Amino acid sequence: MSNNNLHKRLPVIQDADLNGKIVLVRFDHNVVKKGVIKDPFRIDKTLGTLYYIVDRGGRPILMTHVGRPKDKKTGKITCSPEDSVEPIVEYLQRKLHIKIYTPECEKDPELGIAGLCDDVFSALKDLKNREIGGIYLPNTRWFRGEEGEGFFRDNFAVQLSDIADVYVNDAFGSWQPHVSTYDITKFIPSYAGFLMQQEISNLSNVINPERPFLAVIAGAKYDTKIGPLYAIYEKADHIILGGVLYNGYLCAKYNISIQGIADEDVEAAKKLVSIDEKKQKILELPYIVESDTMEGKIEGRYRTICIDDLRSGNKYGYMLDIDPRSFENKEVEDAILNSKTIFVNAVMGFTPHFCEGSKALDETIDKNKTALKMYGGGDTLQEFKNLCPGLYLSILDSTKYYFFTGGGTVLTAIEKGSPYGLKAIQALMENKERQGKSL
Repeated sequence: MSNNNLHKRLPVIQDADLNGKIVLVRFDHNVVKKGVIKDPFRIDKTLGTLYYIVDRGGRPILMTHVGRPKDKKTGKITCSPEDSVEPIVEYLQRKLHIKIYTPECEKDPELGIAGLCDDVFSALKDLKNREIGGIYLPNTRWFRGEEGEGFFRDNFAVQLSDIADVYVNDAFGSWQPHVSTYDITKFIPSYAGFLMQQEISNLSNVINPERPFLAVIAGAKYDTKIGPLYAIYEKADHIILGGVLYNGYLCAKYNISIQGIADEDVEAAKKLVSIDEKKQKILELPYIVESDTMEGKIEGRYRTICIDDLRSGNKYGYMLDIDPRSFENKEVEDAILNSKTIFVNAVMGFTPHFCEGSKALDETIDKNKTALKMYGGGDTLQEFKNLCPGLYLSILDSTKYYFFTGGGTVLTAIEKGSPYGLKAIQALMENKERQGKSL
């Protein structure tokens, strides 16, 4: 998708008047696990937007969600230090050599933060006077209104609009319509940041791929992947499955039982097996690694099995990896080497101990020097960097590789058939329409 088309549909940050304005920016800096940044990739990808805001005279207020502090069943919000934005703030301060203020808001042990506190509003003066380089709000999901309904939701949206003149969404990975990605656009001029624009532009290469198109998809459960999986199945010429998706598929096709694979995953996979009997797009990886335990790769307690040896009615242990020899199989290797577009949203094994399959997949894909190779999802990228650090460094500036910051967002956009089907992006377009009418 060309930048001109993006400009026609989306309000973009390049068109915003930022000089002297307080700019509220929603990022997807959800990279903190147990109080530590696992990989700053998502943060680094947003620095261009942050630089631009400051260069154009804007004063930034940053926000992101971290983890899932809200219990979906009870509604309880736990504000744990492990889900704090503090590590992100420390990283940005070291990286940019600026002072970023983090307000302290009162936290209810059951309900989180009721709304923006006085500390936020008092820090605005320091921000305007350039005594601080930015304000970073607490984890958005600590706020009762962020994922809530009714008064607290409406109040949080109004409060956010009260502290800023302009809103910028650069959080491609946060596609859910929450207050900080959706409701806020109803109140102040709203724009897409540079990362958001870049991700949408690259999405068109997945949604309208050059063929042959190979998709590699894995996941921990069918219920979170089944809709996007069917959508990408229709779009792709070849499919490689990994993880629970592949295990469920093997159970359904070969009438076997694999330890840890739920009955509902097998049932969900039966429809996929039925569809594939006619279209035959799924490339079966012939060698899989069975383990007696999930506790680690223990000598004598894991082995490679060929799927040709699977027998109906048999029960097997945990299938925790793909044997690298699978990618030497002629049909599998030919499909990878002859593809023009490859999309990977998959870790092939149960990390950190079973990772040979992922390494072999990435190395085989790299042998295809002409295809556009796109990777989606934090776990997928993390494994790529861990397992193939030399390869990762060598292709960082390659036009043949692209790493999305949100694999779930890519799959959701594929399911909807367009990035413009995502609620957060629709909200930006509706804001542009309202701005146009008010001129």
